[in-house]
Amino acid sequence: MVLREGNELKIEGTYTFKASREKVWRLLLDPKIIAGCVPGCEELKEIGPDQYEAVTRGGAKGGSMGKVSIKEKRAPEHYVVSGKGLGNSTVTVGDVSIDLEESGEQTVVKYTTDAKVGGLLASLGQKMVGGMAKMMADQFFKKVESFL
Repeated sequence: MVLREGNELKIEGTYTFKASREKVWRLLLDPKIIAGCVPGCEELKEIGPDQYEAVTRGGAKGGSMGKVSIKEKRAPEHYVVSGKGLGNSTVTVGDVSIDLEESGEQTVVKYTTDAKVGGLLASLGQKMVGGMAKMMADQFFKKVESFL
């Protein structure tokens, strides 16, 4: 599926954890925890160092498969998740940059998503897709926080 110009999706946000940066770093890079926290993720299988294959379930049109890699790791302050997913009627390609900053006894996670979407998802419009993505990011971080 070809992604046309104008299908870019950029999202920025923050989430504050009541834990040390090192502890949050470990949680955010644990594949078992991540698989349980990503909405709709059924499986996150390691296929190489810092490389994973993901299977997610979707709505009426079914699920998707994708590949994810972790790059630019600078423990415990920064990494980038790069991914490509293909669903029944949607394709997504992009990066999520994650920065962890200590703030007293808390850790502020700042994330920036730079993605391109195509297919059915792109037809929904950037505002709607962006709103859904932000909601899913909040759900993700709340679930991660439950492991503290």
